[in-house]
Amino acid sequence: MVFIAGTTAELIKLSPVLRELEDRGEPYRLWTTDQHLAGVAETLGDLGVRQPDRHLLPPTRRTHIKASRQVPGWVAGVLASVVRHRRELRAELRSGGGRGLVVVHGDTFTTVLGGLIGRFLGARVAHVEAGLRSGSLRNPFPEEVNRRLVGHLATLHFAPTPHDAANLSAARARGEIVVTGANTVVDALRLAGRHAVQEPDLPGAFGLVTLHRFELLRDGAHFAALLRTLAEAAGDPPLLFVAGQAEKARIAELGLDGLFGAGFRMIDKRPYARFLPILTRAAFVVTDSGGLQEECAALGVPCAVHRERTERRQGLGANVVLTELSLDRLRDFLREWPSLRRDSVLEELHPSRIVADHLLMSARDA
Repeated sequence: MVFIAGTTAELIKLSPVLRELEDRGEPYRLWTTDQHLAGVAETLGDLGVRQPDRHLLPPTRRTHIKASRQVPGWVAGVLASVVRHRRELRAELRSGGGRGLVVVHGDTFTTVLGGLIGRFLGARVAHVEAGLRSGSLRNPFPEEVNRRLVGHLATLHFAPTPHDAANLSAARARGEIVVTGANTVVDALRLAGRHAVQEPDLPGAFGLVTLHRFELLRDGAHFAALLRTLAEAAGDPPLLFVAGQAEKARIAELGLDGLFGAGFRMIDKRPYARFLPILTRAAFVVTDSGGLQEECAALGVPCAVHRERTERRQGLGANVVLTELSLDRLRDFLREWPSLRRDSVLEELHPSRIVADHLLMSARDA
């Protein structure tokens, strides 16, 4: 059984499945496309997962993919390496007998690339976090396209919810559809909690903000209006805006640094195990991240998802509000978030066990 991943988010969400297999003494191999380099080793270490067994790019070709213009060259490099080493890869894939099984996750370029590699090597393909659909090929892009493409490559589909499974059935997905009850990120949340590094310099109560999607940062007028709306609401409680280099650069470019201060504070982006204590202590969350939507849904933390659409159903109508990019809806959330608090259901959800069970059965039958 081979897992193919390339982004930090994929590795975070696959880590509890890998740990589940390790705890059972079941062998697996982890191959990486090196789509992301920064923070990968640290993240795997924080989650107690071993480093990748194989890089699908030679050292001289590895670079952290930050911009879409880098993607064609990176894809060509990975595919050329796979073709060059196909006999060796196929032998490794089939070392346990049968055709072998390739497992991919989510909706990234690596997800599709991993599915194509699996099919090229003659293996079955399993897709974790399958069936999510926004209903629009353009939003989010390219994630929605990637999800639909890998849906045609996989024959074992792990759908987080019955709604996602229904999407796969409607698309006439081939093979087996397994409902896991949640995304594996909830197990990653529990796993990371064992290794979390506490953050001492946090306010007693605060709202957490993460805004990083390319389409949001690109729309300068809306991004500026959004930050001004948050700054106006900040103070009681204060807001912590977790920012990476791309967000900081865009804020500086738009001349918005003056919005930040004691009430609206910018802090550096952290590795997952260091981000987790901030999330679990937050009174509420404003984000454009689908993964954070799922984590907040499990934790019961009020969450505003500032996107036009979301492919995820978790928490909607309970503690999660989809703003549809409306600043008025966001203002309503910032006033009403205390009424949205729900009890945590984290300990009730164990999707990685279900994934591991079915992967092992499928690997034996492959």
